[in-house]
Amino acid sequence: MKFFVSGLVNVETNLRIRSFPVTYYPIDYPFFGIETSISGVGYNLAMAAKTLSDEVTFCSIIGKDVEGRRAAQALDDSGISRRYVFENIDATPVSIILYEQGANGRRQIYCDLKDIQDKTIDPAEVADAIADSDVCMLCNTNFNRGLLAVAKAAGKPIATDVHVLSDIHDPFNSDFMKYADILFLSDEDLPTLPEEFLSKLKTEYGARIIAIGLGSDGVIFYERATDSIMRLPAVGIGGVVNTVGAGDALFTAFNHYYFRGYDALDAMKRAEIFAALKIRFDGGAVGLATEEQVEKVYATYEFK
Repeated sequence: MKFFVSGLVNVETNLRIRSFPVTYYPIDYPFFGIETSISGVGYNLAMAAKTLSDEVTFCSIIGKDVEGRRAAQALDDSGISRRYVFENIDATPVSIILYEQGANGRRQIYCDLKDIQDKTIDPAEVADAIADSDVCMLCNTNFNRGLLAVAKAAGKPIATDVHVLSDIHDPFNSDFMKYADILFLSDEDLPTLPEEFLSKLKTEYGARIIAIGLGSDGVIFYERATDSIMRLPAVGIGGVVNTVGAGDALFTAFNHYYFRGYDALDAMKRAEIFAALKIRFDGGAVGLATEEQVEKVYATYEFK
């Protein structure tokens, strides 16, 4: 599959803490509990798709600073082309993530986007790359708004993850939800039960698949072709370290399998395994599994 992936790249620092809420103390020494790496939703999706052996064309914006050079080096090292990675901001976004190690998966994210939300990408500069793709994974960042119509006009399926959502008419995310063929989000700020919110979304928007990640409770999703809602518990294979990036992993793997012809349920099962394998590592783009590793777990894991 050829994926056109457009989204954020940032420098991410993960800090393991004792517990939430964080108790004040002047200094702590979490030995091997602070890790810094290149991440960001767009980068995570691109790396996950590439690890699953998809062909990836990546589009993003990075800064002219040292963090931008670090991001560029990470892309070069991964073999992902920077042809559509534009260096037109002064400072690259950065994030800090506090997390409790363990199965509860609680983490708190601080994301400094600098001025990237004020930047745009000229659709003409990436139109050929979109036309050459099979699927467009467009993250919900401002510089992707102008690309939605281009992808739709080119007849490309659009997959997007709007992450935290409390209003089906949310003004920031409404464009992305309107264009999405595959729509993912989290349950972290839902005003109702997931089933109720999912029903409202499927009535308001025309996506083929609408999925809500439930964290340690798994995932619930709607398939329009069968007009059915399905729910899967989380895959429990142990060894949870840090759940950051779990949603990105689930989203990418689902698209990988679904657009290769797996039915929605089988694609989601494999996506859950991919996410479960990923969260045994620390960092949004670290610990990504191969198809072979996913299938090895799938062959022996009993889904309920």
